[in-house]
Amino acid sequence: MSKIRPSKGAPYARILGVGGYRPTRVVPNEVILEKIDSSDEWIRSRSGIETRHWASPEETVAVMSVEAAGKALADAGIDAARIGAVVVSTVSHFSQTPAVATEIADRLGTDRAAAFDISAGCAGFGYALTLAKGMIVEGSAEHVLVIGVERLSDLTDPTDRATAFLFGDGAGAVVVGPSREPAIGPTVWGSEGDKADTIRQTVPWDRFRVGDVRELPLDSSGGIKFPAITQEGQAVFRWAVFEMAKVAQQALDAAGITPDDLDVFIPHQANVRIIDSMVKTLKLPEHVTVARDIRTTGNTSAASIPLAMERLLATGEAKSGDTALVIGFGAGLVYAATVVTLP
Repeated sequence: MSKIRPSKGAPYARILGVGGYRPTRVVPNEVILEKIDSSDEWIRSRSGIETRHWASPEETVAVMSVEAAGKALADAGIDAARIGAVVVSTVSHFSQTPAVATEIADRLGTDRAAAFDISAGCAGFGYALTLAKGMIVEGSAEHVLVIGVERLSDLTDPTDRATAFLFGDGAGAVVVGPSREPAIGPTVWGSEGDKADTIRQTVPWDRFRVGDVRELPLDSSGGIKFPAITQEGQAVFRWAVFEMAKVAQQALDAAGITPDDLDVFIPHQANVRIIDSMVKTLKLPEHVTVARDIRTTGNTSAASIPLAMERLLATGEAKSGDTALVIGFGAGLVYAATVVTLP
């Protein structure tokens, strides 16, 4: 017989509050067009993006996260000292160690909360939410702060016609806590590593140790290009359109609901055409509110779902208690989908 005492957590978990932060600088497509051969009409028709936010030097990953987290805590009515863990999903915090989550936990005034970062690209919010739910049900934390944050402008090649217009900066956060009824459904998640090269960093960091400039990409003036995110657009589009609708349906099935039971659909804000295609494939009824925050926020990777969720609630397009399907997908290739009750 085991001598280990069983853990005692909550029966279920739920999202208690949400907050977002968008940098003050708004960047229209015209700025992007200064360095690529394209047009405003092409960008809008291909992606749906009209503007995006880019962070100033002062709006660091930590600063944006603290701002978003503070709003989420206030929305949940939870003091930071009651947070037992801080989970941050990001690919754009450039210090390998320590995790930026530890700095965020300290700035917020948590009581020595567990804190760590994860890297799961655009599926990062779903991954972090699943971890938070597990901690609460298992009993290792009563309240968990989940943050998706990116400064993708730092990883954007402004001359890359395929990606220069896509990315934006921002942070979204949710507070997850105990619930007496199911409010975060089973997660359908996974990875397809054989497709990893379709979204990737142009140059790994260790290439800068070689010391031979010929090993690194150069710009038109002969200077070394900083690493950036690049992708094979058509391959990613096909994968997202054909495979992620299946994953979304699996999440609905796992939660025991149908599209008719949904109130809101919050997909990763990658591309309006992908979103519209998923809506059609899933046969979502007209009453379902669909997040299209990408139009004015761009693709903010791990931050896109909580930012879209926060905006829908703030504008009244969604309301507390609504049933929402959320799905993230991206570099890896990784994905995560679940059904949640909105705070």
